[in-house]
Amino acid sequence: MSSFITRNKPEWDELEALLKRARKSVKRLSLDEMKRLDVLYRRATVHLSQVRSRTSDRNLINYLNGLTSTAHSIIYLPPQAGAVRGGFEFLREGLARTIARNWIWHAISACLLLAGAGFAAIAGSLDVVALYALMPAGDPRGPGASRETLLEILRSGRDQGSGGKFVFAAFLFSHNFKVGLLSMALGILAAVPTVILIIYNGMILGAFATVHHQAGIVGEMWAWILPHGITEIGAIVLCGGIGLQLGWAIVSPGMYSRSESLKAVSGEVARTVVGAGFMLIFAAIIESYLRQSELSTAVRLSFAAGTAVFWIAYIAYGFVCERAAVRQQFEMALVRSDSSGEVQ
Repeated sequence: MSSFITRNKPEWDELEALLKRARKSVKRLSLDEMKRLDVLYRRATVHLSQVRSRTSDRNLINYLNGLTSTAHSIIYLPPQAGAVRGGFEFLREGLARTIARNWIWHAISACLLLAGAGFAAIAGSLDVVALYALMPAGDPRGPGASRETLLEILRSGRDQGSGGKFVFAAFLFSHNFKVGLLSMALGILAAVPTVILIIYNGMILGAFATVHHQAGIVGEMWAWILPHGITEIGAIVLCGGIGLQLGWAIVSPGMYSRSESLKAVSGEVARTVVGAGFMLIFAAIIESYLRQSELSTAVRLSFAAGTAVFWIAYIAYGFVCERAAVRQQFEMALVRSDSSGEVQ
């Protein structure tokens, strides 16, 4: 191993010197130096692999690991953008790719919500007592409410001023964001409370819809819910999916400790929370200004359909971008594998 170190130490020193300059500013390196940096990085990754298989010297392993990690971030990671540009890129692509990477958890969350809604609808159709049990106590939209009362509540607030609607939007965002965070945070308790909360929210939605359907209020009720509900419920589903992911990290950490397993998913959690926050802000604005407007049922449903198409296309775009990124990483790995044969 000593001869291996003696033979390759000059290249490591050269790579370290280039990295010190690049850390200050990549622009300090010329094109030839960047090419040299790439060559040294590839050789160092092979050296790191050889060292790990031949020795247990942690100092040498950590040294080479630090060199290769720093070089990788400089060569392959894009330069940091400003806050505004970074936020735009996140909304344009980052959130969609995050959803695509964790789609299984969000799909389970959506299924739990739909299961709760379906159960409430079936139970309420079979026995009206179930609706009394499912609807929040004191809610005037309960199963005993008349058709006129339900319509009056659906149409209330339309003459409210813009200032009042803004306050209402802030209240809605705060409330919905708390629900989303609760669904996510409870995931650390093996996700059991998260599952219960998702199903319960679905049951409330199912009971609410059943009450109005039984009163003969169908189109106007869905026109009242869907314009903001598609985005709002989508955000809640995302938070529920993250809660499930956190729960799985606790229940099945694999080869890692539970704290390490939670740390591994922390980046995805943070990105999803930020994205869900933007979605809830959008939903709160729609709920305050569009729902509380004089727009017709047809216009509201058309807006809801457009919202659904947008989110479906956005998430599909995330899958396309994520697949392209994975393919690119695979091709880069092949290139490195081919070039490793030249390393002595």
